[in-house]
Amino acid sequence: MVAAPCHDAGVTAAGPIRIVLAEDQAMVLGAFARLLGMEPDLDVVATAVDGPGALAAVREHDPDVLLTDVEMPGATGLEVAARLRGSRTRVVVVTTFARSGYLRRALDAGVAGYVLKDAPVEQLADAVRRAHAGERVVDPALAVAAWDAADPMTARERDVLRLAADGVPNTEIAARLHLAEGTVRNYLSTAITKLGVRNRIEAARVARDRGWL
Repeated sequence: MVAAPCHDAGVTAAGPIRIVLAEDQAMVLGAFARLLGMEPDLDVVATAVDGPGALAAVREHDPDVLLTDVEMPGATGLEVAARLRGSRTRVVVVTTFARSGYLRRALDAGVAGYVLKDAPVEQLADAVRRAHAGERVVDPALAVAAWDAADPMTARERDVLRLAADGVPNTEIAARLHLAEGTVRNYLSTAITKLGVRNRIEAARVARDRGWL
């Protein structure tokens, strides 16, 4: 993680930094809440186990920072971040996914930080402080990889491939996305060609491995 200037760990005149924590794994959620709660200048005001719950908690509590996982039921952490873009709440993603595609999508969604779950809690706490101070906190090696490994697919191709990867037939994909069935086939064919694979199954695997879905 990028080296940070020294911060005073005491509570500021404005009070502690107020955090909403979103994580769908109960043990991880509880551990993060306890560990962050031990920091005198941090206050976990609410927790959530899915995307809609995270958005509701942010609306209710108006926190300084939302710490969120990437993969959650209802809406991903990246979708939540995109919906909160422009609000006063700064979003820091905490995830096991070190893939460049996830990081690039997170940056595109306007997140203030991208921290791996295996980082020491001190780094996580520091990322919260720095994000609250207006900085962007990203591991420099991951940042370089994110821009070196660009996603070749369009947003629509990703939408179609994501549904196809879940086993949704072309007719239903067309209905869900309000497209003609032939257009769906064309999007899938283009995605397969761009990824240099033989079929939609391989395309989905490659795209997910690289964090593009």
